[in-house]
Amino acid sequence: MQFKSYWHDTAAPFDGAVSGPVEGSYDVAVIGGGFTGLAAARQLAMAGAKVVVLEARSVGYGASGRNGGHLNNGLAHSFVGAKEALGTERAVALYKAFDDSVDTIERIVAEEGIDCAFRRAGKLKLASKPEHVASLTRNFEVLHREADPDTAMLSRAELKNEIGSDGFHGAMLSKKSAMMHMGRFVAGLATAAARHGAVIHEDAPVTGRRQEAGRHILDTPHGSVSARDVLVATGAYTSGPFAWFRRRVIAVGSFLIATRPLTEAEAAATMPGNRTAVTSLNIGNYFRLAPDNRLIFGGRARFSATSDQTSDAKSGAILRASLAGIFPQLRDVEIDYCWGGLVDMTKDRYPRAGYEDGVWYAMGYSGHGAQMSTHLGMIMADAILGRPDRNPLKGLSWPPVPGHFGKPWFLPLVGLYYKALDRIQ
Repeated sequence: MQFKSYWHDTAAPFDGAVSGPVEGSYDVAVIGGGFTGLAAARQLAMAGAKVVVLEARSVGYGASGRNGGHLNNGLAHSFVGAKEALGTERAVALYKAFDDSVDTIERIVAEEGIDCAFRRAGKLKLASKPEHVASLTRNFEVLHREADPDTAMLSRAELKNEIGSDGFHGAMLSKKSAMMHMGRFVAGLATAAARHGAVIHEDAPVTGRRQEAGRHILDTPHGSVSARDVLVATGAYTSGPFAWFRRRVIAVGSFLIATRPLTEAEAAATMPGNRTAVTSLNIGNYFRLAPDNRLIFGGRARFSATSDQTSDAKSGAILRASLAGIFPQLRDVEIDYCWGGLVDMTKDRYPRAGYEDGVWYAMGYSGHGAQMSTHLGMIMADAILGRPDRNPLKGLSWPPVPGHFGKPWFLPLVGLYYKALDRIQ
């Protein structure tokens, strides 16, 4: 078993980073070389802006290369819950923005010719307990009527054609959801941004920032750049001189395993519908087949703010047990990859984007951002360019998390709380 991301290991790495010192004067500096930052850089460069991307590690190193490979439309929350929290108008607008985000990725893939196995697959929200069917149905009825007619409720009997497991009692199907190879997409997006004129530096963490003559000066270990505008797109990996954001983003570990490639018969017996899937538990699982028929199976196996080989190995053992519980036929299947990454959670699990602390930003995707990150990156680029404001999160307040100043000491308590909820609900 390899302790590395399947997406990283099975994609050609981006080779267009600029070598040499970090220097120069730019219209816009983008901090972070994941989906958000690269999509913004591409959009800005296509508009003729002089743009630089400063990535602390390598392109796609963080959440963009460590996720489950889902491009699920709709909200991470129930639509009914979103209406109660945000009001009907904003809930519908945000829901449709997630729909639009999948369209955005499909369009970029086509425009740039990115070979990333993009496919409209549909998503199953699986009822893990009999009593969860009623809540899924209530949410479906409101959602189907008010925001998304491309949804359906599936009975337990109908799931036989979708998933090779007897552990679920029904599901809501979101038909517009998609999947792709995340490593190939992020490398292709970076290549496209560079081709359109963006300058991309890897191994260039921003360690300091200051204002001089109305411009931002950003320091890295390899030099400094100046820029008129700055976009922070670092999510859970935010560090350096950006304390305002660190107090509002909670870094939570999310962990995954990938099996060996399944035979055609094994794949058909495991995921005959070949969709993305997520369970209805608070501490649940998500899974899909990879382009080479591996089952990629993930979840918040441990409430941890770290992801290293020791942490990943512990989480991998938990995930293997969960996989065997859902798919007993795969109990003894070989696990080829085990990896983890950090998810940028907000207190209410809604993303945020806008302008604060002198910089533009988009982050806080809360485990549901592989699609929205690309879309918001382009929306924030348009805002910087002075184009019409399409930000679906504009005006949504973002108070700091009480008692949170960096390392989320409270995560084990949160984990215990959700485990208790899963036992009683």
